[in-house]
Amino acid sequence: MKRRSFLSIGAASGATLWLPRSFGAQTMAAGMSQSRGYDNLLILIELKGGNDGLNTVIPFADPTYYTLRRNIGIKREQAIQLDEHTALHPSLRPLLPLWRGRQLAIVQGVGYAQPNVSHFRSTEIWDTASRSDQYLREGWLTRAFAQMPVPAGFAADGVVIGSAEQGPLAHGARVLSLPNPAQFVDVTWPATLGSPQTRLHNNVGNSIPKAAYRLRPTQGHAQLKTKFPDGAFGSSIRTAMQMFATRDAPKELPFANTARDSTKSGQGVAVIRLTLSGFDTHQNQPAQQAALLRQLGEGLSAMKSALVELSRWESTLVMTYAEFGRCPRENESRGTEHGTVAPHFVMGGRVRGGLYGMPPTLARLDGNGNLPLGVDFRQLYATVLGSWWGLDASAILQQRFEPLPLLNV
Repeated sequence: MKRRSFLSIGAASGATLWLPRSFGAQTMAAGMSQSRGYDNLLILIELKGGNDGLNTVIPFADPTYYTLRRNIGIKREQAIQLDEHTALHPSLRPLLPLWRGRQLAIVQGVGYAQPNVSHFRSTEIWDTASRSDQYLREGWLTRAFAQMPVPAGFAADGVVIGSAEQGPLAHGARVLSLPNPAQFVDVTWPATLGSPQTRLHNNVGNSIPKAAYRLRPTQGHAQLKTKFPDGAFGSSIRTAMQMFATRDAPKELPFANTARDSTKSGQGVAVIRLTLSGFDTHQNQPAQQAALLRQLGEGLSAMKSALVELSRWESTLVMTYAEFGRCPRENESRGTEHGTVAPHFVMGGRVRGGLYGMPPTLARLDGNGNLPLGVDFRQLYATVLGSWWGLDASAILQQRFEPLPLLNV
């Protein structure tokens, strides 16, 4: 599946993990490797609206690209060349150090068979890992945690930041939802803990204050030195990273001793989902997408710096996803319509960087003018479930999907 060969980078040894050491014994008892299990964090980044993949990972050497995109195509001299065929959008320049360090993988042609171009239905398919003709209720991560629960002492199974939707954690997972990340970090506590801006799903920790305080950074801990980007997405990343700086709960809270003990033992979450919205670019796409990809590139770069600072880079996997890509041919409004496949980014200290999957074959579009499928999105999920966490991916996904060789585990 890997299209071009790159050297692998081994995982650094001796990384300080923020999750419980006791979980290592649980995973070994279940027959897992010590390098797997929920001491490996997953961070999902949803590119909501359907990012245009062709202007993100650009097939600049294919003249058909410029034929299809006379007005919105990224000029060759502006694109960031990765090899003789492929380039990145200029707004993604902050990702170059990750690419050169071979800790960024780009998986091209990701989608599913018989694609649906409805935002609602395709999002549901990605969230539940269903076939296009199948309707499932639980999110794919909810099913994963049902097969192998996270340790009971974790503050939550997952945290959703910047969105009110639970997505792949829906219908059963213990989720702390933070639609407004700035309120979680910046406001006076505990006065606003019960506000609608902080939602608790499935009775996490029995109360909002207990669950949230076990993840919220405190004044007693030094602030991260990493500079985070401005804007809502930068605030979401800052919130996610500062969760790992948690140490002691305020002594005046009735559950303070319990919370202090739990955070000292390193209890947290297995997954964090962030959302970057605005990718439904039907008109005037160039400026809109450039601004969004700048937020993404700067945000991912800051996230990497923070994870290194927190000694979590080696134990974190970051992956983008979206409901679909965009149509290869531009429309009359300098935008793009809903399409099918798109490239996605995977980064982390144990990622084997490079280009994977199937590059765009612009001379072989389907009857609707869309790109053919290269990689089923559930192969990415199988990589997370099997290679990263050591779970039975086939049982969770209800079908066998070949994991991608993205990781050093």
